[in-house]
Amino acid sequence: MQLLSDRILSMATSATLAMAAKARELRGEGKDIIGLSLGEPDFNTPDFIKDAAIKAINDNYNSYTPVDGYDELKDAIITKFKRDNNLTYTPSQIVVSTGAKQALFNIAGVMLNDGDEVILPCPYWVSYSDIVKLFGGVPVEVKTSIETDFKMTAEQLEAAITPKTKMMWFSSPCNPSGSVYSKEELQALVEVFKKHPDIYVVSDEIYEHINYGKGHTSIAEFEDMYDRTITVNGVSKAFAMTGWRIGYIGAPEKIARACNKLQGQATSGANCIAQRAVITACTESPEKVSYMIEEFKERRDLILGLLNDIEGFNCNVPDGAFYVFPNISHYFGKTLRGKTINNATDFSLYLLEEALVATVTGEAFGNPDCIRISYAASQEQIIEAIKRIKEAVS
Repeated sequence: MQLLSDRILSMATSATLAMAAKARELRGEGKDIIGLSLGEPDFNTPDFIKDAAIKAINDNYNSYTPVDGYDELKDAIITKFKRDNNLTYTPSQIVVSTGAKQALFNIAGVMLNDGDEVILPCPYWVSYSDIVKLFGGVPVEVKTSIETDFKMTAEQLEAAITPKTKMMWFSSPCNPSGSVYSKEELQALVEVFKKHPDIYVVSDEIYEHINYGKGHTSIAEFEDMYDRTITVNGVSKAFAMTGWRIGYIGAPEKIARACNKLQGQATSGANCIAQRAVITACTESPEKVSYMIEEFKERRDLILGLLNDIEGFNCNVPDGAFYVFPNISHYFGKTLRGKTINNATDFSLYLLEEALVATVTGEAFGNPDCIRISYAASQEQIIEAIKRIKEAVS
Protein backbone atom coordinates (compact mmCIF):
# COMPACT_ATOMS: atom_id res chain seq x y z
CA MET A 1 0.00 0.00 0.00
CA GLN A 2 1.30 3.46 -0.94
CA LEU A 3 2.38 5.48 2.08
CA LEU A 4 1.54 8.97 0.84
CA SER A 5 -1.63 10.02 -0.93
CA ASP A 6 -1.81 10.75 -4.63
CA ARG A 7 -3.13 14.15 -3.58
CA ILE A 8 0.04 15.20 -1.78
CA LEU A 9 2.38 13.53 -4.25
CA SER A 10 0.87 15.50 -7.11
CA MET A 11 1.08 18.82 -5.27
CA ALA A 12 3.98 21.14 -6.04
CA THR A 13 6.06 22.66 -3.26
CA SER A 14 5.51 26.41 -2.93
CA ALA A 15 8.25 27.94 -5.09
CA THR A 16 8.53 31.04 -2.93
CA LEU A 17 8.98 29.03 0.25
CA ALA A 18 11.36 26.61 -1.48
CA MET A 19 13.59 29.45 -2.64
CA ALA A 20 13.53 31.02 0.83
CA ALA A 21 14.57 27.67 2.31
CA LYS A 22 17.41 27.34 -0.22
CA ALA A 23 18.57 30.86 0.65
CA ARG A 24 18.57 30.01 4.37
CA GLU A 25 20.59 26.88 3.63
CA LEU A 26 23.23 28.89 1.78
CA ARG A 27 23.33 31.48 4.56
CA GLY A 28 23.97 28.61 6.94
CA GLU A 29 27.03 27.78 4.84
CA GLY A 30 28.29 31.32 5.41
CA LYS A 31 27.23 32.85 2.09
CA ASP A 32 25.98 36.44 2.00
CA ILE A 33 22.57 35.92 0.40
CA ILE A 34 20.29 38.87 -0.31
CA GLY A 35 16.71 37.59 -0.14
CA LEU A 36 14.36 39.15 -2.67
CA SER A 37 12.10 36.10 -2.94
CA LEU A 38 9.53 36.40 -0.15
CA GLY A 39 6.56 38.74 -0.15
CA GLU A 40 7.19 40.00 3.34
CA PRO A 41 7.44 43.68 4.32
CA ASP A 42 10.67 44.49 6.15
CA PHE A 43 8.87 46.96 8.43
CA ASN A 44 7.89 46.22 12.02
CA THR A 45 4.22 45.88 12.89
CA PRO A 46 3.02 49.39 13.87
CA ASP A 47 3.08 50.16 17.57
CA PHE A 48 -0.66 50.92 17.79
CA ILE A 49 -1.36 47.35 16.68
CA LYS A 50 1.23 45.82 19.00
CA ASP A 51 -0.26 47.81 21.89
CA ALA A 52 -3.67 46.29 21.16
CA ALA A 53 -2.13 42.81 21.29
CA ILE A 54 -0.40 43.55 24.59
CA LYS A 55 -3.68 44.81 26.02
CA ALA A 56 -5.41 41.62 24.90
CA ILE A 57 -2.78 39.54 26.71
CA ASN A 58 -3.17 41.61 29.85
CA ASP A 59 -6.96 41.31 29.56
CA ASN A 60 -6.52 37.52 29.61
CA TYR A 61 -7.71 36.64 26.14
CA ASN A 62 -6.58 33.03 26.04
CA SER A 63 -9.62 30.90 25.18
CA TYR A 64 -10.83 29.27 21.98
CA THR A 65 -12.28 31.82 19.58
CA PRO A 66 -15.48 31.51 17.54
CA VAL A 67 -14.76 29.55 14.36
CA ASP A 68 -15.52 32.52 12.09
CA GLY A 69 -13.98 35.19 14.33
CA TYR A 70 -14.85 37.45 17.23
CA ASP A 71 -18.00 39.49 16.73
CA GLU A 72 -16.02 42.68 17.37
CA LEU A 73 -13.51 41.75 14.67
CA LYS A 74 -16.24 40.93 12.18
CA ASP A 75 -17.80 44.32 12.93
CA ALA A 76 -14.42 45.99 12.31
CA ILE A 77 -14.05 44.11 9.01
CA ILE A 78 -17.56 45.20 7.99
CA THR A 79 -16.56 48.80 8.74
CA LYS A 80 -13.38 48.40 6.70
CA PHE A 81 -15.26 46.95 3.70
CA LYS A 82 -17.72 49.85 3.75
CA ARG A 83 -15.03 52.51 4.22
CA ASP A 84 -12.49 51.24 1.71
CA ASN A 85 -14.52 49.25 -0.83
CA ASN A 86 -18.10 50.56 -0.68
CA LEU A 87 -19.25 47.01 0.14
CA THR A 88 -21.93 46.27 2.73
CA TYR A 89 -21.75 42.93 4.53
CA THR A 90 -23.48 41.41 7.55
CA PRO A 91 -21.65 39.39 10.23
CA SER A 92 -22.89 36.12 8.74
CA GLN A 93 -21.04 36.98 5.50
CA ILE A 94 -17.64 37.36 7.20
CA VAL A 95 -15.24 34.52 8.04
CA VAL A 96 -11.90 35.15 9.75
CA SER A 97 -9.20 32.57 8.99
CA THR A 98 -5.59 31.78 9.79
CA GLY A 99 -4.29 33.89 6.93
CA ALA A 100 -5.73 34.63 3.49
CA LYS A 101 -4.27 31.34 2.23
CA GLN A 102 -6.58 29.36 4.52
CA ALA A 103 -9.46 31.49 3.27
CA LEU A 104 -8.63 30.39 -0.29
CA PHE A 105 -8.43 26.75 0.81
CA ASN A 106 -11.85 27.11 2.42
CA ILE A 107 -13.37 28.60 -0.73
CA ALA A 108 -11.99 25.87 -2.97
CA GLY A 109 -13.06 23.19 -0.49
CA VAL A 110 -16.67 24.31 -0.34
CA MET A 111 -17.20 25.28 -3.99
CA LEU A 112 -15.24 22.96 -6.27
CA ASN A 113 -16.20 19.52 -7.50
CA ASP A 114 -14.09 17.24 -9.68
CA GLY A 115 -13.73 18.70 -13.16
CA ASP A 116 -14.88 22.23 -12.33
CA GLU A 117 -12.78 24.73 -14.25
CA VAL A 118 -11.23 27.80 -12.62
CA ILE A 119 -9.92 30.59 -14.83
CA LEU A 120 -6.55 31.93 -13.67
CA PRO A 121 -5.19 35.01 -15.46
CA CYS A 122 -1.42 34.53 -15.72
CA PRO A 123 0.64 35.41 -13.87
CA TYR A 124 -1.20 34.34 -10.73
CA TRP A 125 -0.18 33.90 -7.11
CA VAL A 126 1.88 30.77 -6.75
CA SER A 127 -0.62 28.74 -4.67
CA TYR A 128 -3.81 29.31 -6.70
CA SER A 129 -3.25 26.46 -9.15
CA ASP A 130 -2.35 23.80 -6.58
CA ILE A 131 -5.18 24.77 -4.24
CA VAL A 132 -7.63 24.43 -7.13
CA LYS A 133 -6.20 21.05 -8.15
CA LEU A 134 -6.18 19.76 -4.56
CA PHE A 135 -9.96 20.01 -4.49
CA GLY A 136 -10.49 18.44 -7.89
CA GLY A 137 -10.70 21.65 -9.90
CA VAL A 138 -9.04 22.22 -13.26
CA PRO A 139 -6.94 25.41 -13.58
CA VAL A 140 -7.47 27.16 -16.93
CA GLU A 141 -4.51 29.49 -17.46
CA VAL A 142 -5.07 32.63 -19.51
CA LYS A 143 -1.74 33.91 -20.76
CA THR A 144 -1.00 37.63 -20.60
CA SER A 145 2.14 39.55 -21.49
CA ILE A 146 4.15 42.55 -20.49
CA GLU A 147 2.60 44.40 -23.44
CA THR A 148 -0.82 44.27 -21.73
CA ASP A 149 0.69 45.00 -18.32
CA PHE A 150 0.04 41.34 -17.42
CA LYS A 151 -3.73 41.90 -17.34
CA MET A 152 -6.41 39.72 -18.91
CA THR A 153 -8.73 41.33 -21.45
CA ALA A 154 -12.46 40.81 -21.73
CA GLU A 155 -11.91 39.00 -25.03
CA GLN A 156 -9.51 36.55 -23.38
CA LEU A 157 -11.96 35.95 -20.54
CA GLU A 158 -14.79 35.20 -22.97
CA ALA A 159 -12.60 32.79 -24.92
CA ALA A 160 -11.61 30.90 -21.74
CA ILE A 161 -15.17 30.24 -20.57
CA THR A 162 -16.62 26.77 -21.19
CA PRO A 163 -19.69 24.94 -19.87
CA LYS A 164 -17.44 23.61 -17.07
CA THR A 165 -16.29 27.04 -15.86
CA LYS A 166 -17.18 27.47 -12.18
CA MET A 167 -14.97 30.36 -11.04
CA MET A 168 -12.27 32.89 -11.81
CA TRP A 169 -9.53 33.69 -9.29
CA PHE A 170 -7.38 36.81 -9.58
CA SER A 171 -5.53 39.38 -7.51
CA SER A 172 -5.41 43.14 -7.92
CA PRO A 173 -2.88 44.54 -7.17
CA CYS A 174 -1.40 41.38 -8.61
CA ASN A 175 1.16 39.14 -7.03
CA PRO A 176 3.60 38.72 -8.83
CA SER A 177 3.32 41.49 -11.46
CA GLY A 178 2.14 44.42 -9.35
CA SER A 179 -0.48 45.19 -12.02
CA VAL A 180 -3.69 46.91 -10.92
CA TYR A 181 -6.95 46.51 -12.81
CA SER A 182 -8.59 49.88 -13.38
CA LYS A 183 -12.31 50.44 -12.88
CA GLU A 184 -12.74 50.49 -16.65
CA GLU A 185 -10.84 47.23 -17.13
CA LEU A 186 -12.92 45.52 -14.44
CA GLN A 187 -16.10 46.87 -16.02
CA ALA A 188 -15.14 45.18 -19.29
CA LEU A 189 -14.72 41.85 -17.45
CA VAL A 190 -18.02 42.37 -15.67
CA GLU A 191 -19.80 42.73 -19.01
CA VAL A 192 -18.58 39.24 -19.89
CA PHE A 193 -19.65 37.81 -16.53
CA LYS A 194 -23.13 39.24 -17.01
CA LYS A 195 -23.53 36.83 -19.91
CA HIS A 196 -22.50 33.91 -17.69
CA PRO A 197 -24.44 34.35 -14.42
CA ASP A 198 -23.36 31.03 -12.87
CA ILE A 199 -19.64 31.88 -12.71
CA TYR A 200 -18.25 33.07 -9.35
CA VAL A 201 -15.22 35.28 -8.79
CA VAL A 202 -12.57 35.15 -6.09
CA SER A 203 -11.06 38.62 -5.78
CA ASP A 204 -7.81 38.55 -3.79
CA GLU A 205 -7.27 42.10 -2.53
CA ILE A 206 -4.54 41.53 0.03
CA TYR A 207 -2.37 44.29 -1.54
CA GLU A 208 -5.14 46.88 -1.98
CA HIS A 209 -3.48 49.55 0.17
CA ILE A 210 -0.05 49.12 -1.45
CA ASN A 211 -1.15 51.18 -4.41
CA TYR A 212 0.79 53.93 -6.12
CA GLY A 213 -1.91 56.30 -7.25
CA LYS A 214 -4.04 54.26 -9.64
CA GLY A 215 -6.63 53.61 -6.96
CA HIS A 216 -8.28 50.36 -5.92
CA THR A 217 -11.61 49.04 -7.19
CA SER A 218 -13.29 45.90 -5.88
CA ILE A 219 -15.09 43.86 -8.53
CA ALA A 220 -17.87 43.14 -6.01
CA GLU A 221 -18.83 46.83 -6.24
CA PHE A 222 -20.23 46.35 -9.74
CA GLU A 223 -23.89 45.70 -10.43
CA ASP A 224 -24.63 41.97 -10.66
CA MET A 225 -21.25 41.00 -9.10
CA TYR A 226 -21.84 41.40 -5.35
CA ASP A 227 -23.78 38.13 -5.02
CA ARG A 228 -21.20 36.12 -6.97
CA THR A 229 -17.92 37.52 -5.62
CA ILE A 230 -15.87 36.29 -2.68
CA THR A 231 -13.56 39.10 -1.61
CA VAL A 232 -10.42 37.85 0.14
CA ASN A 233 -8.25 40.15 2.24
CA GLY A 234 -6.06 40.27 5.33
CA VAL A 235 -3.55 42.33 7.25
CA SER A 236 -0.23 40.67 6.40
CA LYS A 237 1.00 43.07 3.70
CA ALA A 238 -0.21 46.62 4.33
CA PHE A 239 0.16 46.34 8.11
CA ALA A 240 3.40 44.28 8.11
CA MET A 241 1.71 41.44 10.01
CA THR A 242 2.73 38.37 7.99
CA GLY A 243 3.41 36.22 11.06
CA TRP A 244 0.17 37.16 12.81
CA ARG A 245 -1.74 34.97 10.32
CA ILE A 246 -5.11 36.67 9.98
CA GLY A 247 -7.10 36.76 6.76
CA TYR A 248 -10.79 37.10 6.07
CA ILE A 249 -13.50 36.98 3.43
CA GLY A 250 -16.67 38.87 2.61
CA ALA A 251 -18.94 36.55 0.65
CA PRO A 252 -22.51 35.53 -0.14
CA GLU A 253 -23.93 34.13 3.09
CA LYS A 254 -24.32 30.57 1.85
CA ILE A 255 -20.65 30.42 0.85
CA ALA A 256 -19.48 32.08 4.08
CA ARG A 257 -21.44 29.62 6.22
CA ALA A 258 -19.98 26.70 4.25
CA CYS A 259 -16.46 28.07 4.83
CA ASN A 260 -17.27 28.34 8.52
CA LYS A 261 -18.38 24.70 8.51
CA LEU A 262 -15.19 23.51 6.82
CA GLN A 263 -12.94 25.59 9.05
CA GLY A 264 -14.71 24.17 12.08
CA GLN A 265 -13.39 20.74 11.12
CA ALA A 266 -9.88 22.04 10.38
CA THR A 267 -8.31 24.76 12.49
CA SER A 268 -11.40 26.20 14.17
CA GLY A 269 -10.99 29.86 15.13
CA ALA A 270 -7.86 31.91 14.49
CA ASN A 271 -5.46 33.06 17.21
CA CYS A 272 -7.18 35.08 19.93
CA ILE A 273 -4.45 37.69 20.51
CA ALA A 274 -3.92 38.29 16.79
CA GLN A 275 -7.66 38.78 16.31
CA ARG A 276 -7.83 41.43 19.01
CA ALA A 277 -4.92 43.27 17.40
CA VAL A 278 -6.56 43.13 13.98
CA ILE A 279 -9.67 44.82 15.35
CA THR A 280 -7.47 47.87 15.78
CA ALA A 281 -5.79 47.45 12.38
CA CYS A 282 -9.14 47.31 10.56
CA THR A 283 -10.68 50.15 12.55
CA GLU A 284 -7.88 52.67 12.06
CA SER A 285 -7.50 54.63 8.82
CA PRO A 286 -5.10 53.17 6.23
CA GLU A 287 -3.38 56.56 6.37
CA LYS A 288 -1.65 55.36 9.54
CA VAL A 289 0.53 53.06 7.42
CA SER A 290 1.01 55.45 4.49
CA TYR A 291 4.69 55.80 5.40
CA MET A 292 5.24 52.20 4.32
CA ILE A 293 3.50 52.78 0.98
CA GLU A 294 5.59 55.87 0.30
CA GLU A 295 8.78 53.91 0.99
CA PHE A 296 7.66 51.03 -1.25
CA LYS A 297 7.04 53.50 -4.09
CA GLU A 298 10.56 54.90 -3.69
CA ARG A 299 11.95 51.38 -3.80
CA ARG A 300 9.89 50.55 -6.88
CA ASP A 301 11.28 53.54 -8.73
CA LEU A 302 14.79 52.68 -7.55
CA ILE A 303 14.72 49.03 -8.62
CA LEU A 304 13.12 49.81 -11.98
CA GLY A 305 15.83 52.34 -12.73
CA LEU A 306 18.54 49.84 -11.86
CA LEU A 307 16.99 46.90 -13.74
CA ASN A 308 16.33 48.95 -16.87
CA ASP A 309 20.09 49.52 -17.03
CA ILE A 310 20.69 45.78 -17.47
CA GLU A 311 20.52 44.34 -20.97
CA GLY A 312 17.85 41.65 -21.28
CA PHE A 313 15.62 42.81 -18.41
CA ASN A 314 12.27 44.01 -19.77
CA CYS A 315 10.09 45.49 -17.03
CA ASN A 316 6.61 46.95 -16.88
CA VAL A 317 5.82 49.63 -14.29
CA PRO A 318 3.82 47.99 -11.48
CA ASP A 319 1.10 50.16 -9.96
CA GLY A 320 0.86 48.22 -6.70
CA ALA A 321 2.21 45.48 -4.41
CA PHE A 322 6.01 45.30 -3.93
CA TYR A 323 7.27 43.16 -6.80
CA VAL A 324 8.75 43.60 -10.24
CA PHE A 325 8.25 40.84 -12.79
CA PRO A 326 10.86 41.32 -15.53
CA ASN A 327 10.81 39.27 -18.71
CA ILE A 328 14.27 37.69 -18.92
CA SER A 329 13.75 35.39 -21.92
CA HIS A 330 16.62 37.26 -23.59
CA TYR A 331 18.96 34.92 -21.69
CA PHE A 332 17.33 31.64 -22.71
CA GLY A 333 19.77 29.51 -24.69
CA LYS A 334 22.76 31.53 -23.51
CA THR A 335 25.64 30.25 -21.38
CA LEU A 336 26.68 32.34 -18.39
CA ARG A 337 29.85 31.39 -16.50
CA GLY A 338 29.63 27.91 -17.95
CA LYS A 339 25.95 27.42 -17.09
CA THR A 340 23.33 27.16 -19.82
CA ILE A 341 20.10 29.05 -19.17
CA ASN A 342 17.15 27.17 -20.64
CA ASN A 343 14.29 28.77 -18.72
CA ALA A 344 13.32 31.09 -15.89
CA THR A 345 14.00 28.44 -13.27
CA ASP A 346 17.57 28.05 -14.52
CA PHE A 347 17.99 31.82 -14.46
CA SER A 348 16.62 32.20 -10.94
CA LEU A 349 18.91 29.44 -9.63
CA TYR A 350 21.83 30.98 -11.48
CA LEU A 351 21.25 34.32 -9.73
CA LEU A 352 21.11 32.54 -6.37
CA GLU A 353 24.33 30.62 -6.93
CA GLU A 354 26.37 33.22 -8.81
CA ALA A 355 24.98 36.57 -7.65
CA LEU A 356 23.90 35.32 -4.21
CA VAL A 357 20.49 36.94 -4.77
CA ALA A 358 17.28 34.97 -4.13
CA THR A 359 14.43 35.57 -6.60
CA VAL A 360 11.57 33.30 -7.76
CA THR A 361 11.03 31.71 -11.15
CA GLY A 362 8.03 32.96 -13.09
CA GLU A 363 7.15 29.37 -13.97
CA ALA A 364 5.62 29.05 -10.50
CA PHE A 365 3.28 31.92 -11.34
CA GLY A 366 2.23 30.61 -14.74
CA ASN A 367 4.66 32.73 -16.76
CA PRO A 368 7.85 30.90 -17.82
CA ASP A 369 9.52 33.99 -19.34
CA CYS A 370 9.82 36.04 -16.15
CA ILE A 371 11.19 36.06 -12.63
CA ARG A 372 9.69 37.74 -9.58
CA ILE A 373 11.83 40.12 -7.57
CA SER A 374 10.51 41.48 -4.29
CA TYR A 375 11.56 44.98 -3.29
CA ALA A 376 10.33 44.55 0.27
CA ALA A 377 13.93 45.13 1.34
CA SER A 378 16.03 48.16 2.23
CA GLN A 379 17.24 50.47 -0.52
CA GLU A 380 20.80 49.51 0.35
CA GLN A 381 20.02 45.82 -0.16
CA ILE A 382 18.23 46.55 -3.43
CA ILE A 383 21.20 48.53 -4.78
CA GLU A 384 23.65 45.79 -3.81
CA ALA A 385 21.42 43.01 -5.15
CA ILE A 386 20.93 44.58 -8.57
CA LYS A 387 24.64 45.38 -8.75
CA ARG A 388 25.40 41.68 -8.19
CA ILE A 389 22.81 40.64 -10.78
CA LYS A 390 24.25 43.02 -13.36
CA GLU A 391 27.76 41.65 -12.78
CA ALA A 392 26.51 38.05 -12.96
CA VAL A 393 24.89 38.51 -16.39
CA SER A 394 27.51 40.80 -17.94
